[in-house]
Amino acid sequence: MCTVNTTLRTRRVAGHSLAAVAALALAAVLPATAHAASAAPASPQATCDVLAPGASATAEAAVRAACGQIGLWYSWGGGHGATPGASYGYYDGSDPDSLHDNERKGFDCSGLTRYAYAQATGRDLLNGTADDQFHTSHATARFSAAQGSAPLLPGDLMFWGSGHIHHVAVYIGAGQMVEAYESGTHIRVAPVRTGGDYAGAVRIDGSGTVPPPPANGGTTFETWGTRVRTHSSPGVNASVVDTFPGPTQVSVMCQQHAEVVTADGYTNDIWSKLSDGSWLTNIYIKGPASLPGIPDCGGSSTPPPSGGSTAFQSWGTGVRTHSEANVNAAVVDYFPKPTTVNVACQAHAQTVTADGYTNDAWSRLTDGSWLTNIYIKGPAWLPGVPTC
Repeated sequence: MCTVNTTLRTRRVAGHSLAAVAALALAAVLPATAHAASAAPASPQATCDVLAPGASATAEAAVRAACGQIGLWYSWGGGHGATPGASYGYYDGSDPDSLHDNERKGFDCSGLTRYAYAQATGRDLLNGTADDQFHTSHATARFSAAQGSAPLLPGDLMFWGSGHIHHVAVYIGAGQMVEAYESGTHIRVAPVRTGGDYAGAVRIDGSGTVPPPPANGGTTFETWGTRVRTHSSPGVNASVVDTFPGPTQVSVMCQQHAEVVTADGYTNDIWSKLSDGSWLTNIYIKGPASLPGIPDCGGSSTPPPSGGSTAFQSWGTGVRTHSEANVNAAVVDYFPKPTTVNVACQAHAQTVTADGYTNDAWSRLTDGSWLTNIYIKGPAWLPGVPTC
């Protein structure tokens, strides 16, 4: 996801990484709010198109795809569904302007760039946060902050952040860029900003072929995060086998419940065995906590629900569970597509309206997280499930 550094403006800006539970009704399109005086002004008269020669056909297509989204809402988490495209966001937890992002269908900064290159290539090359995209393996050239915008061509991605990248935009030429800027505003064209914590730019290679499936019978997944380690056994204290400096592809053979790990806001006890025999916590593999279609390493299926819980099927894409029965509570897990959830109990709590349904019933899952009953198949109040 993306934020714009507070040194560049007088308020915090919401953004992506990872990626809403309540995809609420599309809000009416309102004029963008005014920016703080220190922020670079938008260029409402600027044309959003390829404004300079020299870019590849893929890069030009990415520019035009991003330009096609001008006027859509910025929405924290928008664009990070199971497939690239505009989606409803969610509250980022701190910026008041983000409170209504669950009512705004649009993109955050990395959701927009992900969509642009997916449209241009037919492949989901940039599924991740702005930081993930900065470290992408699909870069053919990198430009330092000191080089400014002089060497850039349309389609190059510009990044901001010191230590951790928090914002990304698409350069379109002639000193202009298109970006999803901050909550409360719309996707816009703006003059490039190469001061502050500008970190440099990346040129994306969209011409490569899709990697072939693993020859060893495994299933390919994408990782996220930086300096992610694999281990000789499913535990963080086991010897390190490999270190991934940025997102990469891994071949997963099987998965099993093992050591509980808490990292980057997620808790999971499932580990995947990779084709080289090493183990990786599922926290750093894109997808639900239990990877779909991956067998148990012991040869058995996932154990049935315990502690009196009941298994139900979820529906929808980009569905999130929360630490409390409230769409603004911290996100615990993310379901890119329908999956099985184990419900321990249910309660009446925050009223949610999403995808044409309204319901105040929430279910507490066996991992302690909460999911609105709207996204659980069945009646509004689940049969046979006790009240919490």
